[in-house]
Amino acid sequence: SYYRSISTKRDDEYQYLERSKIPTMHFQPSLPRLPIPKLEDTCKRYLSAQKPLLSEDQFKKTTIYVNEFLSKDGTELQRRLIEKNAKNVHTSYISKPWFDLYLKDRKSLPINYNPFLVLLPTSDPNYNTQLVQATNLVISSLRFMKSLKENILRPEIFFLKPKTANSNIFQTTAKSLPPKFSWYGAYLFKAFPLDMSQYHNLFNTTRLPKLEKDEIYEDKSGKHIIVMRKGNFFTFDVIDEDGYIYEPHAIASCLKFILEDNTSANEYPIGVLTTSKRDLWADARNHLSHIGNHEILQKIDSAIFMMILDDESIGTDSNNVIGVNYNKLLRTYLHADGTNRWFDKSFSLIVTQDGHAGINFEHSWGDGVAVLRFLTDIHKDITKQPRFCRSDIEHLPQGAIKVKKLQFNIDNKVQDIINTEKRKYVEWINELNLDHVIFTEFGKNKCKKFGVSPDAIMQLAFQLAYYYQHNRAVPTYESCSTAAYKHGRTETLRSCTTETKKACEMIIQKNRNVSLSELKNLIIKCGDVHNKLTKEAVMGQGFDRHLFALKKMWEESDTPKPAIFEDPAYDYINHNILSTSTLSDPNIIAGGFGSVVNDGYGIGYMIQDERLGACVSSYKNHCNASDYVKCVERAFKTIHEILNH
Repeated sequence: SYYRSISTKRDDEYQYLERSKIPTMHFQPSLPRLPIPKLEDTCKRYLSAQKPLLSEDQFKKTTIYVNEFLSKDGTELQRRLIEKNAKNVHTSYISKPWFDLYLKDRKSLPINYNPFLVLLPTSDPNYNTQLVQATNLVISSLRFMKSLKENILRPEIFFLKPKTANSNIFQTTAKSLPPKFSWYGAYLFKAFPLDMSQYHNLFNTTRLPKLEKDEIYEDKSGKHIIVMRKGNFFTFDVIDEDGYIYEPHAIASCLKFILEDNTSANEYPIGVLTTSKRDLWADARNHLSHIGNHEILQKIDSAIFMMILDDESIGTDSNNVIGVNYNKLLRTYLHADGTNRWFDKSFSLIVTQDGHAGINFEHSWGDGVAVLRFLTDIHKDITKQPRFCRSDIEHLPQGAIKVKKLQFNIDNKVQDIINTEKRKYVEWINELNLDHVIFTEFGKNKCKKFGVSPDAIMQLAFQLAYYYQHNRAVPTYESCSTAAYKHGRTETLRSCTTETKKACEMIIQKNRNVSLSELKNLIIKCGDVHNKLTKEAVMGQGFDRHLFALKKMWEESDTPKPAIFEDPAYDYINHNILSTSTLSDPNIIAGGFGSVVNDGYGIGYMIQDERLGACVSSYKNHCNASDYVKCVERAFKTIHEILNH
């Protein structure tokens, strides 16, 4: 009776997050394929992106290499890419090489790759305690998972007219169309279904470290979750043998048992090995498996997801508009000390002692679009109808709790590796500088009033901030989703343009010989160019992924390396000093990732109705994130003054 409630078990309303009229994967068969851009368009866009970064002489050389590529090597590589793409109609031309890019990289996952997102706390503090928060997160995640697996989760669709989303005519028409043609029917309503092929990777999956190239592993049979606390591993089933989610009291009892476990912190936390370089971790994992830990590792790999319970509190900060110790929040969710983390899992839900909730996710299996949808859906669920509240704690059943503690068998070799990796990780995170800026003088609403794109304003501010620091334009990466296409991933939006360069130079001129009206026009021009680049990127018409794929085609040949790829300018534009990604959603209070190059910044930014924000990371020996965020704030103020003119 403890572990099963017949009434809850039969309650569909509890078992599923929603019951969409349109099946989750209804549009998947008819999604358009990611287009391969014309070679001449890619070359033109590439040169346009290079122009603000190169001297006149460098640009002339690069132009020669590009023209040579267009007339010689590029034509043959393009022909072969088109031919290969025609043989793989089930996917996109970028999908496999992009997966390989992640899985072959031998760098450590945390900071380098795993991003994080932190949820806005619910308005009622009674639901923000650690046990209550964790219980509701688990339940809502399982409801999302079951809806997804049973094809009744609402399909991801971008609506040009938001009202269409709730239109019965749209839903009835879309559902009635055969999947083979459904996308075209949605298109007539100005509704654009998005690729959902990544979503299955959210649950029961992990990234396995392997020598040379990792693997994404999935085991759909897992009915349990793994809970980590103090570097210890616990597991319990959350789905019964009939496929039903256990009742809230059963899940809460297990989590309460783990939170009350008085075992000291694990002296040799195995999780810290997931912070290692991939080949080292692959060797260590093989050794762990050989000395009797295969079943435990399998249990972790097949778990539905990872729940992390931290004994640390984030704390408050009255000087911060969010009211929390923001920089500690960033460190906790980006990296922590590695002892209570398992960075290989598709995602880990992390709940701190004072009830903050967020996610750290492995990036090879998918992109932010899927994770953001998952996170915002479960946040809405726990806010609208939480299944467990503080007053329920006193009614939790006593007695045998079906929680199993997983005890790794370790030898001297494993102990030595853990000690070494723990020390190396602490040294690494101590090199990292994290800071943030939250600007409340304007946001999305005012940007629209000024007639400029909020995203364009953010990107201009990042350029201007770097100009304040170093007085030059640098390679800039903005991630843009191509999920409108089958197996689309991302495209790079090159937001450092000749227009942003000119605007920055004019803004910082000391003699002030440019009027505010002229500066305002320059900013509006930057926005127009940015909007054009955004539309191109969303439609798979950037240049980065295309050139990347062409370079892969060359690597498979036995021909000399094309001059365009030998050109130092090609390496330079891909050395992204400013690596940026927007994580905007009113339910998210923080999000970010590590700097992708030692001498650059990792910038996760948020655009909300009345404020703008950015979380910035850098390495202390090369850059100063704290100085940069001050420059970003200065840039926001300057741009706001000009637009207000």
